[in-house]
Amino acid sequence: MTRLKSRLLLADDHGLVRHGLRHILDEQPDLEVTAEAADGAQAVQLALGEEIDLAILDISMPRMTGLQAARELHKRRPGLPILILTMHESEQYLEEALRAGAAGYVVKKVADRDLVEACRATLRGEPFRYRGAHTTAIKSTVRRAREREGPRQALTSRETEIIKLVAESYTNKQIADALVISEKTVGRHRANILQKLGLHDRVELTRYAIRNGLVEP
Repeated sequence: MTRLKSRLLLADDHGLVRHGLRHILDEQPDLEVTAEAADGAQAVQLALGEEIDLAILDISMPRMTGLQAARELHKRRPGLPILILTMHESEQYLEEALRAGAAGYVVKKVADRDLVEACRATLRGEPFRYRGAHTTAIKSTVRRAREREGPRQALTSRETEIIKLVAESYTNKQIADALVISEKTVGRHRANILQKLGLHDRVELTRYAIRNGLVEP
């Protein structure tokens, strides 16, 4: 028997946003939200443990961002299509989403208009062209994203956690307390991160975190 509805995972840390988006999706005859997550880590857990056809991930979530979750899912479940939700309409964020393994990018302010179309396009295996972006631009962005794969792929999950906390103005002591490690270990991680990314200080690290969706600008 042919299944009529595609099963969707919807991840956003704001309950009201999830409720509104779920209402839009569940009204469609071919789409159904069967799993919800309030953060990236929960989204990964659900996507790996449940039968879903598409993951929709907000770019900025606690514990693990949408970009981090997308990278993890792309690695552990490469056949799962992923859509990224964001407030930011920029080629830079589009490139980061594509590099993370997403097939599409939906701007939240027009999600009521674009999300259903984006889901259907992604499920068909097509990159979603949000209004304001051109198909040729997306293709060139995908190409650049693939060509520029490099240093950030070498970051560990712990290093990514530390980048996020540094960008949120945590001191070394606060980071150590939050992650239950020593300040000396935090300092060592920070030095390794700066070396891997070719950065020099907290300001550049914060800019990196914003560009990669680890924190809100």
